[in-house]
Amino acid sequence: MSRIPALDPKTAPAPAKALLDAVQAQLGVTPNFIRVLANSPKALEGFLGLYGAAAGFALDKATQERIALAVAEGNSCEYCVSAHTAIGRHAGLTNDEMALNRRGSSGEARAAATVAFAKALNDNLGEITTAEFDAARHAGLTDGEIVEVIAVVALNVFTNILGKATRVQIDFPKVALLDAPAKAAA
Repeated sequence: MSRIPALDPKTAPAPAKALLDAVQAQLGVTPNFIRVLANSPKALEGFLGLYGAAAGFALDKATQERIALAVAEGNSCEYCVSAHTAIGRHAGLTNDEMALNRRGSSGEARAAATVAFAKALNDNLGEITTAEFDAARHAGLTDGEIVEVIAVVALNVFTNILGKATRVQIDFPKVALLDAPAKAAA
């Protein structure tokens, strides 16, 4: 059960309701994650702003989903792995590709370098080596795309932390973590 209630879009206070209605209109659904985030309309507004900006990134949606899967798996966020598996399918990713993504790789060379860079950023809280940075450049990522990868990682770290801290109820087809952590969920 979620530690913070998922607001009902029909009865949410005015500032949150407007944002929840906009998400519903755009996606046709209002995921529990968004409904929990709506407890702070300003936090939801900030998230939606960066999420909306990412739609215009040079990094395509499939690559952003590859990154989201690597970050979610790396941070052991079952909600986000489940959500981004469903979203990844809509972005054209296969199950085999998403399994590689969750391990920090890809079946495509440029995407593999991009996902490996994102995984290194996440695993090391941004303290990456020169070799890791140079590998991204060598794969053809521009300075702008490198900044976009950093932004996508940051956005997904935020969602992972929110999902785990609040224990958002999974409302996507549930996908287990690859190496389910042995720690108690107390």
